[in-house]
Amino acid sequence: MAIVYRARDLKHDRQVAIKVFKPELANVLGPDRFLREIKVTAQLSHPHILPLLDSGEADGLLFYVMPFVEGDRCVTGWDATASCRSTKRCASRAKSPTRSSRRTAVASSIAT
Repeated sequence: MAIVYRARDLKHDRQVAIKVFKPELANVLGPDRFLREIKVTAQLSHPHILPLLDSGEADGLLFYVMPFVEGDRCVTGWDATASCRSTKRCASRAKSPTRSSRRTAVASSIAT
């Protein structure tokens, strides 16, 4: 759904990660889902979830900015079986109309 780039925040002289909505998906899906992801991500506050630093549109591309965390890719050492169970559990919660369930599903997709 998106591509994450490593970049330098020139104003604050720090490394950041920029998540950019893939343009080919923007044409098919529209921007609503990504805009919802930005809104929910901005509301999350947890020590294991990176905060949203900025968001916007540049050259017709939607993006948001998070702190960059040095280290291995998230998929290194990934237990596909455990992750699959966790994803299914979060997906079933996301079908519930409660706000916290939707946040859980988004937080799960951000963490993986």
